Amino acid sequence: MSAFRCYIQSIGLISSLGEGIEETFTRLMLGDTCGMRAETGWLPSGLACVGRVTASLPNLPPAFAEYDCRNNRLMAATAVQIVPTLATLIERYGPARIGVVLGTSTSGIAAGEAAIAAKIKDGAFPPDYSYRQQEIGTIGPFAARLLGVTGPAYTVSTACTSGAKALIAARNLLSMGLCDAVVAGGVDTLCRLTIGGFSALESVASERCNPMSRNRRGINVGEAAALFVLSREPASVCLIGAGEASDAYHLSAPDPAGRGAEIAIRAALTEARISATAIDYVNLHATATLKNDAMESAVLDRVFPAGVPASGTKPLTGHTLGAAGALEAAFCCLTLTGDGQLPPHIWDAESDPALPALNLVMIGQSLRHGHGRLCMSNSFAFGGSNASLIFSD
Repeated sequence: MSAFRCYIQSIGLISSLGEGIEETFTRLMLGDTCGMRAETGWLPSGLACVGRVTASLPNLPPAFAEYDCRNNRLMAATAVQIVPTLATLIERYGPARIGVVLGTSTSGIAAGEAAIAAKIKDGAFPPDYSYRQQEIGTIGPFAARLLGVTGPAYTVSTACTSGAKALIAARNLLSMGLCDAVVAGGVDTLCRLTIGGFSALESVASERCNPMSRNRRGINVGEAAALFVLSREPASVCLIGAGEASDAYHLSAPDPAGRGAEIAIRAALTEARISATAIDYVNLHATATLKNDAMESAVLDRVFPAGVPASGTKPLTGHTLGAAGALEAAFCCLTLTGDGQLPPHIWDAESDPALPALNLVMIGQSLRHGHGRLCMSNSFAFGGSNASLIFSD
């Protein structure tokens, strides 16, 4: 019996790389870092380099005023890109057969920060503030209401694997027959709490992040939304394998041996019924922190001893946290449906002699020709949460 397959019917994207598939693809393959900006105001002192979305984000319809925050507006603006496909599926299956699973880690925390600042100053919360704007589980049910679907709707929040795990959860809803289509992905927006928290862990770089380099100094936080429409109907890209693991080594540090990460990757390969040598490209988690890059490069060296083209794309978008797993999965899908180019690894090209050497993609490098090509996207998170996805054209 073959492993369950589900197919990507549509993708909506907004990040610091731009808005929509075409702009994102063009800038991704050029290694365009223009969306990364060094800004003040995020930390008590000094600069923080962030991946800011510059696309216009209209306010929500009046009926959804209590949900009006940047995170929900970013999701709503991105959802416009998938509405045509979704409308066809609603007509075909009915709204009750379409689910929504979205990942987030910041939700609308920025709205809460502004509300608390106003209360300290004025003695009361702003009249338009609602806790629904920042409640961590809001985004999934809110998206379902906005999109007019009534199937299962919930939020996944497992830090930096949230977006990837939302895709796995969507596939499970399809596999179990609970839904005929699912909107899945991740959404996160910039807020001071998150940037300050990573700074307290001495994990934030004031300059653009530099993954896998001997000079890496930490992450850049970014914001993004990546939404997928998945169903059982054949399409040009298929999610053929997924793996999850939890090593629970430490609250904020990865297991140095990468045991959980390796379990997730090998589980994805097993489920897809392929060997590691069949993978054509790996999108790395590659946060540019000392510990993550050391762990990840060691795991990749063990799983792919002969090497595999790989790149970390966070120097182009920042680390978009709860959206990262979905955004980088989308990059794999764009790679498979594009003109063969691979996302380049942007860094200073100064290898760390303490890390195994990886086959890091250069600008202009391409996938092999043909069909049945395979791309893997890996995500690792605080608390030892690990996820691996495999896509095929």
